[in-house]
Amino acid sequence: MNGGPDPSAPWSGPFIRYDLVKELAVALGVVALLAVVLTVLFSSPDDPPTTIQSWARADPSDFVATSVTELAGTSEVAEYGPPYTHTPEATQKIGPLDLQSTPGVRIPIDTEKDFVLEPLRTIPGTPRLQLAIHTWEAAPARVREGWIAAYEEALERARFPGQQAVLVPGGRYGPVATMMVSLLADAQSGGLDGTLLTEDHRFYQTNYTKPLLFLSGGEYFEGRAEGQHLLGTQWGMMNETGSYPGQVWLWLYTFWYQIEPFLESPNADALIFALMGILSLAFVCIPFIPGLRTLPRHLRLYRVIWRDHYREVES
Repeated sequence: MNGGPDPSAPWSGPFIRYDLVKELAVALGVVALLAVVLTVLFSSPDDPPTTIQSWARADPSDFVATSVTELAGTSEVAEYGPPYTHTPEATQKIGPLDLQSTPGVRIPIDTEKDFVLEPLRTIPGTPRLQLAIHTWEAAPARVREGWIAAYEEALERARFPGQQAVLVPGGRYGPVATMMVSLLADAQSGGLDGTLLTEDHRFYQTNYTKPLLFLSGGEYFEGRAEGQHLLGTQWGMMNETGSYPGQVWLWLYTFWYQIEPFLESPNADALIFALMGILSLAFVCIPFIPGLRTLPRHLRLYRVIWRDHYREVES
């Protein structure tokens, strides 16, 4: 026994009244106030989502120009390759290993049908439009290319009165002009967003692949991403508290996109994926790498960390 007080003996000292409920209420109020203040000062920006409707209303010229390339099959999505299209030239490779083509086309996208023709077919009460679709499908490829080329040239002189319609000078566009007018109107009404979501006929619509791929073909979506520093040529991935440096844990990935040979490489995604895999594996294997695993012992870092202990022992 050390001669101290018996912890099992009754307390004979003074008592102080303690209101646990009051303290809980005060603590809750203080935490709630701090949460509100910090939310106002440091919260993430609540930007409205980018939809096809907002795109078509804000920049109808870009929407129509993109839609024409989707109809012609010359858009970035149409020529991307797996997992969307059969385009073997557009692939991510690491030497002879073709990472992009190995899984195959798992999400087939036909931009002509999925983004233009099928949505237009769902618009009711439009016999002229349905005739235009039939005319397009019945025409040979050479004739279609001529219509597309003429319409794309006319878009440079097109007018968009009230940002709600597209008017091009007279020309030989075949059914293209009729289809683009209808597609723009459908997009601005919000109908195209819904159509692209319901094409797979599922009850719960959580697959936004087609709307996102359509959006990615235009300059409007890229412009919004650039404003948030989300492009591959920029450092940020998602800037919640400012324009720099973005989410810190992603800086190591975005760093490689800023230097050669990754900066200009068409295989940058695959190469950086492989590089980060090697670096991550090396980090995990540090305890097993001879020389490196004993480096702290050779540098006697443990004596720096536990300096107070060693000072007492040696004294």
